[in-house]
Amino acid sequence: MRIRSKYLAAVLAMATTVALSGCAGAGSIGGGGADAVTIAIISNSQMQDAIALSDRFERENPGIELKFVSLSENEARAKITASVATGGGEFDVVMISNYETPQWAENGWLTNLSDYAAQTPGYDEEDFIPSLRRSLSYDGSMYSVPFYGESSFLMYRKDLFAQAGLAMPAEPTWDEVAGFAARLDAPGDVSGICLRGKPGWGELLAPLNTVINAFGGRWYDEDWNAQLTSPETTRAVQFYVDLVRSHGQSGAATSGFSECATQLAQGRTAMWYDSTAAVSVLEDPSSSKVVGDIGYVPAPAAAKSDNGWLYSWSLGIPKTSDKPDEAWKFVAWMTDKKYLRMVGTELGWERVPPGSRLSTYEIPEYEKAAAAYGPPTLSAMEKADPEKPTVQPVPYTGVQFLTIPEFQDLGTRVSQQISAAIAGRISVGEALEQAQQYAEVVGETYREAQ
Repeated sequence: MRIRSKYLAAVLAMATTVALSGCAGAGSIGGGGADAVTIAIISNSQMQDAIALSDRFERENPGIELKFVSLSENEARAKITASVATGGGEFDVVMISNYETPQWAENGWLTNLSDYAAQTPGYDEEDFIPSLRRSLSYDGSMYSVPFYGESSFLMYRKDLFAQAGLAMPAEPTWDEVAGFAARLDAPGDVSGICLRGKPGWGELLAPLNTVINAFGGRWYDEDWNAQLTSPETTRAVQFYVDLVRSHGQSGAATSGFSECATQLAQGRTAMWYDSTAAVSVLEDPSSSKVVGDIGYVPAPAAAKSDNGWLYSWSLGIPKTSDKPDEAWKFVAWMTDKKYLRMVGTELGWERVPPGSRLSTYEIPEYEKAAAAYGPPTLSAMEKADPEKPTVQPVPYTGVQFLTIPEFQDLGTRVSQQISAAIAGRISVGEALEQAQQYAEVVGETYREAQ
C-alpha cells in the first residue's frame, strides 16, 4: 500500500477527530494581501518571537509581504496536514516536524530545500545538528529545515529540593521521581509534578510514549500485533496516570506543554518532565519567577535509560506554493545563524531557539546563558535513538511517535482514552482496552501488506 493513499485516509480520519474535539480557532497576523507569503505557524513562545521580529524581514525584502496564521498545536497538525495532503494550497510555508517531513517528501508534497540552501551564500546546511538534519531529510536532501530542535528532560526546583533535604540524582528513575513528587506535593500551593494530560498525539502522548519505552512497553511487536494491553505498557500508563492524579497539577486532563510551562514558571509545581525547549520560558525573567532555581537532568529511567525524545519544529514549503522563491527567502531568514544572534541580542539569549545549529553553542553569550541547560539538551539529543526506541524489537521508528501515516489519528484517539483516565472518567484498563482495538485495526493493514 502506497504511503500517499494511507496518508490521505489518515488525514480524513484526523480531521474528523479534531473537529469533534473542538480545537480553538486560528489567528491571522500581518497584512495578508493576495500576494502575501502565507505562513502556518505554531503558537509557541519561540514562534511568537519570530512573528514579533518579522518586520525586520519585510524591511530587508520590501517586495515580500508576510501573513502568519498562528495555530494551537493540535489544530496546526490537523489544518496543515489536511492542506498539504490534499493540495489545498492555502500555505506557502508550513511549520512541521521530523514526523511529517520524510513521509511528505516521499509523497512529493514538499519542495527540496537543499537545492535552495546550496544557492544561498552563508546559509550553511552542514551546521545543523546532524541527528536533526538526518531526521528532516529524504533521499539525501532536506525537505524542511529546523527552527529549533529538542529532546526531553526532567526539570526541578532546586530550592524546593534543598528546603526538603532532597537530592536529585544525576540520572533519576521514575520510581525516584514519584517519591520526590509525594514528598514535595503541597495541595493548594505547589504540586509535586506537572505532566501533560491534554489529548493529542503531540501533547499527552509525547511524554507518555517515552515512559512506555522506559518501562519496556511498545505499541507493536515485530509482526504488527498491538501491544497496548501488554503488562509493560499497562504498568507504564498506570504509573503515569496514578502519578499525575495523586501528585500532579489541578486540571491535569486539559494540561499541555503551555499549561505546564506556566505552572513551573510561576512556581506552582516542583517538577516537570517535558521538552528541552521549555528553557525559553523558564529562564526568561520577563515570564518566569524561578529563573536560576531550575535544575535539569535526563529523562527518567526504568527498564530502559536514555529515554529522551528527538523532535524539531521545522519549516517546509509545500509543492503547491506559487511563491517558492519568496517563501524560501523567509524560511532562510528564520532559520539562519543571523536570526539566532538577533534573538539573543534583542530579546535575550535565553530566548534563542535551541537545538538547531551547532554554531549556536559556540556563541560566548549563549554558552554563558545556557550553562545549566545547554549541555543536557545536546546530550539528550545525541542519545535519542529513533531507530531503537524500545527494549524489545519493533517494526516502526520514532521515540515519542510512530513514523507511520496512521499515527496522527491513532495517537490522538489513544490519547483521548488515556486523558479520560486521568480525568477519572474511566479506568486505565478500560482506556487501554479501547486503545488496543484502535491499534489492532492499524496493525492489521501492515500484517496484510507483509
